[in-house]
Amino acid sequence: MSKQAKILQKLSAPQTPAGLKWDELVGVLKYLGYEQLKSGKSSGSRRKFYHKTKDALISCHQPHPSPDVDKGCVADIVTHLKTYGFIK
Repeated sequence: MSKQAKILQKLSAPQTPAGLKWDELVGVLKYLGYEQLKSGKSSGSRRKFYHKTKDALISCHQPHPSPDVDKGCVADIVTHLKTYGFIK
């Protein structure tokens, strides 16, 4: 099983997963076909990912200094991925 498949399995779990790293999240979104949009200077830590085929946009906060993604952000991403049929 690939690393991205394991992360998708984790995101599909009944409980919102904790301890998801930013690099893991970015990797799985790219794997699913999202591309990170370039942002202006005033955007701070907010990052946007766009899926052209589905016309779907994800916006979330890149954590710092810790690489752990906030559990609320993970929950929002799980809801988004379910809505667009990437996970069940």
